[in-house]
Amino acid sequence: MSPVTLSVLDLAPVQVDATAGDALHATTRFAQHAEELDFRRFWVAEHHNMPGIASAAPAVVLAHLAASTSRIRVGSGGVMLPNHPPLVVAEQFGTLESLHPGRIDLGIGRAPGTDPVTARALRRNAEGLAGDSFPRELTTLIGFFRGSDPDGIVASPGLGAEPEVWLLGSSGFSAQVAAALGLPFAFAHHIAPDNTAAALQLYRDNFRPSPTRSEPYTIVAASSVCADTDAEADRLAAPRDLAFANLRSGRPQAMATPEQAAAFPGNDAERHFAAQRKAGQLQGSPETVRAQAAHLLEATAPDELMLTTLVYDLDARIRSLELTRKAING
Repeated sequence: MSPVTLSVLDLAPVQVDATAGDALHATTRFAQHAEELDFRRFWVAEHHNMPGIASAAPAVVLAHLAASTSRIRVGSGGVMLPNHPPLVVAEQFGTLESLHPGRIDLGIGRAPGTDPVTARALRRNAEGLAGDSFPRELTTLIGFFRGSDPDGIVASPGLGAEPEVWLLGSSGFSAQVAAALGLPFAFAHHIAPDNTAAALQLYRDNFRPSPTRSEPYTIVAASSVCADTDAEADRLAAPRDLAFANLRSGRPQAMATPEQAAAFPGNDAERHFAAQRKAGQLQGSPETVRAQAAHLLEATAPDELMLTTLVYDLDARIRSLELTRKAING
């Protein structure tokens, strides 16, 4: 297996016995360790009304992470465009790029990152963005960085301070939009693994060069939990599985301890859901993860592999990152 560029996606998980502040400090330490390990980029995700996730305001979190590191690229994975006016996003990320030139990524998503009730509270209108509105608003956002707003509005900061703009997705629709606009594309394999290969092929087949990119460029984001043994990795992953089961049932909660997760009885549907989420991801000992990664990389051929490690204990999260990096790249 040839070495691959590695990056990190973090959700700033809030532990059951901790605060959002604790979670954000842990994410800062995690980003610093990712930089020490020479990971390419560190992204945080926008979610709302979720007690177990502290990254509701990516631009604010990224300002702190960029100031707390020196080399690693930091970015959003992503900013959910239906929740924000394009001008506000351009000004926020233009400010970040002005403060930390050459280190800021603006990953854009088209989902709300929350439940329907909270989405209505966030959106600028009751309907949100229709499918045909998203490409138009994304084009408007990019135009603010390049001085091409049809109304002559100037984003300041923003104009002339363009971060690296990415489109995130878990479907063929996002792949087609990224290809049409000539943007790099990050696919959420940890969310929709059955769609990964087809969406990436659709993106590559339809890519049109843009002012910022002449060739297609892809990231595959995969769930990753690595420990000394398969059994220990499964134990560490149990709080993640419980968190997703709770979210799916409409009862999002702070992240349970591995012991609490192991004691949760669950039902057949929840156990089946957890098994589905594990399939096609990276979970186990270094030997197991190496074999899983080899299969994933062969099947999807990404330019980068992005690891999302939802583990309760920060030291175990860091250890997982170290073991995964060594398992994949030696």
